[in-house]
Amino acid sequence: MKKQQKGFSLIELLIVVAIILIIAAIAIPNLIKSKMAANESGAAGTIRTINTGEATYQSVCPQIGYSISLQEMNTGTVCKGGANIVDAVVGSAAGQKSGYTFVEVGVPVGGINTTYTTSATPSTLGTSGQRQFCSNQAMVIYFDPAGAACAVPANGQPTATAVVLQ
Repeated sequence: MKKQQKGFSLIELLIVVAIILIIAAIAIPNLIKSKMAANESGAAGTIRTINTGEATYQSVCPQIGYSISLQEMNTGTVCKGGANIVDAVVGSAAGQKSGYTFVEVGVPVGGINTTYTTSATPSTLGTSGQRQFCSNQAMVIYFDPAGAACAVPANGQPTATAVVLQ
């Protein structure tokens, strides 16, 4: 009398593993694209938040104008009323959030910061995001589809490398 064996054969296990690998090969690129889209959407939203924060900073600290940096809108070192306008992640020295690096520079004229420019650059182009975003005191958000050369146009009109975000 033969003893009946229970369990799966090696071939059956290999077939199951192969099916799982095929499903993963199909799903992973779509997951990466979805994550990039979410990071880009978050970066554009953060630029919009920074624009609103700059308007708040300017109204709270009229003797300063716009802030000189994102760190200032977090710490309020120069103007105490300007503290905690942006969160500590964006307002940190690294300024990194959701796969993007955020930078803001205020430009002083006669001791008051009359303009500012802010940008969001993908930390790893093509992985964390594809587009770079930028804006200024006009509060129009522009983006560069190539991800590295977004510049706010001097005349406010979109160019090939600075497209208005709708």
